[in-house]
Amino acid sequence: MGAREGGRIVDEDAVIARVRAGEPEAYAQLVRAHTGLALRAAAALGAGADAEDVVQQAFFKAYCSLGRFRDGAAFRPWLLSIVANETRNTVRTAVRQRSLAGREAALVEAEPLIPESADPATAALETERRTALLTALESLGEEHRLVVTYRYLLEMDESETAQALGWPRGTVKSRLNRALRKLSRLLPDFEPPRERPEDEEKRQPLGTRRGLGKQRAPQDQGSRRGGDEHE
Repeated sequence: MGAREGGRIVDEDAVIARVRAGEPEAYAQLVRAHTGLALRAAAALGAGADAEDVVQQAFFKAYCSLGRFRDGAAFRPWLLSIVANETRNTVRTAVRQRSLAGREAALVEAEPLIPESADPATAALETERRTALLTALESLGEEHRLVVTYRYLLEMDESETAQALGWPRGTVKSRLNRALRKLSRLLPDFEPPRERPEDEEKRQPLGTRRGLGKQRAPQDQGSRRGGDEHE
């Protein structure tokens, strides 16, 4: 298994083997490779201003648990399952609710989804779409919000999502389908993505590709309405 660190591929299995063999300093490579994603996960799941503390604690717990980590397993979803647990514990302990604006700001600060080179008008539209999606996600139940967040906002595939959440893959698929149907009712211009084989699917962020949150041109809307009348 490999992850990127500064543009280089990190051999996670080799790094974990080194840590287990008595080189704790090697763990820093895994921390650097996964910090950005871990911060995004904590922010998306509600950690707010505590996201950095949550991630630090998650990395510490992951380090202490490496002896139980299964050889050959993917490190990323295993780490994110720890991040999710730490986030839930933090939110429950603090007994607070964060605003949508706070979650949006935390996500953008953790890892911007829109390139700096993007056209200003395009960037503004994508920000508006992402805000609308986050608003809709707030109204979903925890399980549906989690599966959409992992699957699309964090760009994890079905297998990784199942591992991170500790659910069977069939449960991930069924809950994701129900969550997408709810989102389609909450967002007028929302179109659920068509299922494709995982080996042909590129993981893409929610609201920017796969038709999620995609705005139709006025003429397309008219033609769609006209077509529906004849069905």
